Amino acid sequence: MTASPVPSVPPVPSVPPVSFPSTPRPRTETAPDPVAPAGAARPDRPGLTELRLSAFAGHRGAVLPLGPLTFLAGRSGSGKSTALRAVEALARLGGGAALREVFPEPAACVPERARPDAQRRRGFRIGCTADGPEGPVRLDVAVQAEPDLRVVGERLTGGGRILLETALRDPGRPVVQAAWHTAGSSPVTRGPLPDDLLGTALLPLRVAGRTDGQRRVLAAAEQMVVALRSVFPCDPRPGTMRAPVPLRAGRLLRGCDNLAEVLLRTRTECARRHARLVEAVHAGCAGRVADVSAEVLGDGTVRALLDRGDGTRTPLALLGDGELRYLALALVLMTGPGVLEVDPVGEVPAALQGLTVLADGFDRALDARQTGELVRLAARVGERGHIRLVGAVSDVAAAAEVRGVQGAAVVDLDG
Repeated sequence: MTASPVPSVPPVPSVPPVSFPSTPRPRTETAPDPVAPAGAARPDRPGLTELRLSAFAGHRGAVLPLGPLTFLAGRSGSGKSTALRAVEALARLGGGAALREVFPEPAACVPERARPDAQRRRGFRIGCTADGPEGPVRLDVAVQAEPDLRVVGERLTGGGRILLETALRDPGRPVVQAAWHTAGSSPVTRGPLPDDLLGTALLPLRVAGRTDGQRRVLAAAEQMVVALRSVFPCDPRPGTMRAPVPLRAGRLLRGCDNLAEVLLRTRTECARRHARLVEAVHAGCAGRVADVSAEVLGDGTVRALLDRGDGTRTPLALLGDGELRYLALALVLMTGPGVLEVDPVGEVPAALQGLTVLADGFDRALDARQTGELVRLAARVGERGHIRLVGAVSDVAAAAEVRGVQGAAVVDLDG
């Protein structure tokens, strides 16, 4: 599977000014929604199914499909990390973060050859699609990076209809003019929204839900926000995982620094899940692994150990980088939002919450056997639909291992 180009993307010039009209357009003017096979049920849990990088760093006109188990493959510099960074940026915006928090160096997101316009403005465009009970919902965002960081256009579409769109009308004011679908006595409702936040995330606070059209807008916005808030970027750092950690009531961090603390908790929460984790660790680590445990030391810190089954217990400090990354990724794949440092969606029942794990450098420090074991583990735990994985691999052997697992898709960024 290869990244497909977006037709009619303008050449390299600056992204702003961008103009999203403030009235809904007919269906023929919006991209058609994917059509599900006859009789196919819509997913219960919202999840991201596509990433669009119209103009973002080294990507122009790229459409990357995101399935339940997707790996971005390519040489160094092909844009794997950039693509995952775009997903994380959209996720943080969907969680209510301000632009400046999400893009501390916005100029780095502008395509290298993008030229400023007459007002010295440059920017970038990203978007995604989230599928779920409401069907495919598309979000596209245009951001001005220079001279001032701000959202200059946003569009939310579903069912072939534009449900929300914003545009910068007065550069002297820190707002964008928004119009959202109403389908009542007035076809649209207009109002200002701040230019440093994602409008889609603000809709539940602005739309009353009195008409069928408003309820449709709310349902689509909530589906997109739930899908974005379910993203967990994970990049285990072996150097910080070896030392004992303080005992807190925290959740697993993206770098897995507090792995020992979380193991102390999860080992007692579900014996069946812990047994599966032990099996996975045994398959990917050198020597026999009879158990994975954690103990509280005299100074109040916690360390993790591998029980070899013969009275020998190996501290994590003695494991190699590949074994530590393997163990951490296996633990992530076997847990959920309640264990990871991800913003849980309190208004959504736990049974309907999903998790999308972003794993940059998925195969870093792993051998082909470990990579294959992790991919097969991800496929097994993802069968119920509550775990999705988007990883990046650079090694040819790792990509071959991925292609050999049923249900795994490889997006080749070198093609």
